[in-house]
Amino acid sequence: MSASSATPASISEEQRGIDYAGLIGKFAPVIFLLLVVTFFSFFESGFRTTTNFLNIIRAVSFFGILAVGMTFVILTAGIDLSVGSALAFCGIVCASAAKGSRALLSGKDEGGIHVLYAFLAAIGVGLLIGLIHGVFIAYLNVPAFIVTLGGLGAWRGATLLWSNGQPISSFSKDFTHWGKQDIGQVPIPVIVFLGMGLIAHIVLKYTRYGRWVYALGGNAEAARLSGLNTRQITSSVYVISGFCAGVSGFLLTSRLNSAEQVAGQSYELQAIASVVIGGTSLFGGSGGVLGTLVGAVLIGVLNNGLVQMNVSAYYQPIVIGVIIVLSVYVDQVVKSRRR
Repeated sequence: MSASSATPASISEEQRGIDYAGLIGKFAPVIFLLLVVTFFSFFESGFRTTTNFLNIIRAVSFFGILAVGMTFVILTAGIDLSVGSALAFCGIVCASAAKGSRALLSGKDEGGIHVLYAFLAAIGVGLLIGLIHGVFIAYLNVPAFIVTLGGLGAWRGATLLWSNGQPISSFSKDFTHWGKQDIGQVPIPVIVFLGMGLIAHIVLKYTRYGRWVYALGGNAEAARLSGLNTRQITSSVYVISGFCAGVSGFLLTSRLNSAEQVAGQSYELQAIASVVIGGTSLFGGSGGVLGTLVGAVLIGVLNNGLVQMNVSAYYQPIVIGVIIVLSVYVDQVVKSRRR
């Protein structure tokens, strides 16, 4: 008797316990991506081809790699506005390393071991940039917005100074292989992008460091009082962001067969948009890399679909900006309903 009478109440409690707002917020990026893909596939037959899809993912991979690093930063309630400029500087340095010396900048590199030198140069510069930002933010207590805003201009200027305002081009097939060739039918930059996303997901979800990152973003003071080295964790996420800028800078230079001063412009916006659209809160502590991958693909699909429908490219940043605002609004609504 008592068991049967308790059943409706328990069912009611379970029903009330379902977090519908949370579920909608969690799967909104995937649902929106499916709707957008369906829309463009219906109105543009050329959109739904395998070749076009691979082109979308290839284009996405360069700022998508930046978005992987940006996820770590935003999870700590930070921001990195300098990733596009850092990418350009890493690209120009790796191009110089591939050539071997400034005297050879107008000729073709020798390939072979010089490609490894170029890759290591790009990674090294990216790590150094991230470390500089991390030290200023974590140890000198300069706001992340200010540090990385300064970096946005400083690293772009450093790129111009390094190359005297001239692009560095004409590389060997060994160098351009990494940005232009495929493994099977999948472009190498796409494999790198997805591989880095998978590694980042494992780190954030299944390692102690990942739990530290979430703890810092959720409540920095509580994390500090619990014994975490919050300064070290804060600086480390900017080092990760710099590393991603180095990888992307190398791949983009290889893809374009040229290191250019304008490389990576607006990539910071697209990287941040990918993270936010993917469900990571700008206030830190919630989200993940899998959502970032979905957000990056969504941006790529929107850009490609709008171009195929002959919509002016001027509308693309407007669409992305509106989506960012709506994503932050949805995040706030979901959090308020959870409270």
